[in-house]
Amino acid sequence: MTIIDAMLLFSAGFLASAVNAIAGGGTFLTFGALTLAGVPPIVANATSSVTQFPGYVTSALAYREEIRKDLREALLIGGLSVIGSLVGALVLLALSNPTFRQIVPWLLIAATALFAAGPWLKPKRLAPDHPMGPIGLAAQFATSIYGGFFGAGMGIMMLAVLGISKGGDYHRLNALKNFVAVLIAAVAIIVFSGGGVVAWLPAALMIPGGALGGYAGVWMAKRVPQSVIRALVIIVGLTLSWYYFTK
Repeated sequence: MTIIDAMLLFSAGFLASAVNAIAGGGTFLTFGALTLAGVPPIVANATSSVTQFPGYVTSALAYREEIRKDLREALLIGGLSVIGSLVGALVLLALSNPTFRQIVPWLLIAATALFAAGPWLKPKRLAPDHPMGPIGLAAQFATSIYGGFFGAGMGIMMLAVLGISKGGDYHRLNALKNFVAVLIAAVAIIVFSGGGVVAWLPAALMIPGGALGGYAGVWMAKRVPQSVIRALVIIVGLTLSWYYFTK
């Protein structure tokens, strides 16, 4: 591990958590940085989940007032998401690195396309806040399975599901998304740690950056144009897709 690798990993942790706090997509940055550092794909994916956890926590804490307003429903959606995340993480552990490597480029290109389409996935006019129905809960369960398995673009998927099936103010939806992301990431961390697929040295370098970035992201969300953040994430996603396709 060189000093350049250490700086790359710390910076990726900070930027990823900031991006996650704004709209999601930070997994592209952490997974990409770990790939450049030579970490195998399954370990990179698992370690990415670990490193983004502090950022999810600090982002959720920054939105704690909004979360309290929807606490009962947040706990219901969170409990369902915990089960889905467990399923996704266990499926990942059942795969070998060569098998997962073959899947990765397709996951990356699909997640990049999803992220690029994010603005069009949001309802043009948010409906008044209302409880999620069975279809919305089923969509969130599927999203949490994906989040436990891979996670890139999970934030966009959750915001789309919440916006369509629940409605309400954007910042309240974003707060709920960050709260649920904490639970999904926590389950993945427990499963991946037990499975021995976490690279703890790179994680130790990225976690402090992630904790700082998660809190800074809430500040950035009100000041940095989302188009700039979105363009950065799309470029990283396309570059990673090209890298894995050519490999």
